[in-house]
Amino acid sequence: MLFGVLIMKHSGFEIAFLHPRYWLLWLGLALLWLLTQLPYVVLLGLGRVLGWIMLHTASSRRYIVTRNLELCFPELSAKERQHIVRENFASMGIAFFEMAMSWWWPKKRLSTLLRVEGLEHLQTAQAQNQGVILMAIHFTTLEIGAALLGQRHTIDGMYRAHKNPVFDYVQRRGRERHNADAKAIEREDVRGMLKVLRQGRAIWYAPDQDYGPKQSVFVPLFGIPAATVTATSKFAQLGRAQVIPMTQTRLADGKGYLIKIEPPLQNFPGESDTQDCLRINQWIEQTIAKQPEQYLWAHRRFKTRPEGEAKLY
Repeated sequence: MLFGVLIMKHSGFEIAFLHPRYWLLWLGLALLWLLTQLPYVVLLGLGRVLGWIMLHTASSRRYIVTRNLELCFPELSAKERQHIVRENFASMGIAFFEMAMSWWWPKKRLSTLLRVEGLEHLQTAQAQNQGVILMAIHFTTLEIGAALLGQRHTIDGMYRAHKNPVFDYVQRRGRERHNADAKAIEREDVRGMLKVLRQGRAIWYAPDQDYGPKQSVFVPLFGIPAATVTATSKFAQLGRAQVIPMTQTRLADGKGYLIKIEPPLQNFPGESDTQDCLRINQWIEQTIAKQPEQYLWAHRRFKTRPEGEAKLY
């Protein structure tokens, strides 16, 4: 059934996707589709099992997660940090099935899991034809959070094509169905991003990862100098856009997800890129601290170091 669904006429489908070299991937996607039909609480359990397997097999990723927690939460005991490590891998495992849910669950079924607060901030900006940078963080709930919010408000997104064209096709098709008029903008297409902001649209953007020293400044994050992109300020200024923070949280006991949209940042951009980046990192710290087990700690956030400083990984 999945095969029939996925090869239906779509703007991105190519006959070359049926080549035998992709058959194993199609089979894997079909099996994932079947698993995704299970009840939500069962998928949460399967995700935790997958996370347990990754915890015990992905040694390099486990090291990065553990090291990041040592750097960011030195006040915690080793036992407390190890608990977060285990829960973080469980969260990553669950995210795998959340991805599939967001691609293939009927919209009505998916919407039953959503609670949203602060949607009026996006609606007000839209009514005023005001562009919005929806400032987010790389939580493990990123994929399903975007799908859920897309059912309530049109959100454009930054996009980087996957190397495997079949996976890229399936991923884009799964994402686009929640936002019929949403636009996927290549991550390097700055001109395209500014254009949609000036058109009064909202675009998802996360400034919480290390993209190298270019167009970054070093400001503290959890007390550690972190290369932080200055693009948020530049996009807000050149796109004449508001910056509206948002978070998404996987609720306990299988109760679904909470998306919180905060009021727009005031006096932003400020006097300097450094001050703006510090303000952003302080918000990131506070937000992560509320749910550290759901953050994507597997990213080497502090890989870029100030000149002369030792590597942290």
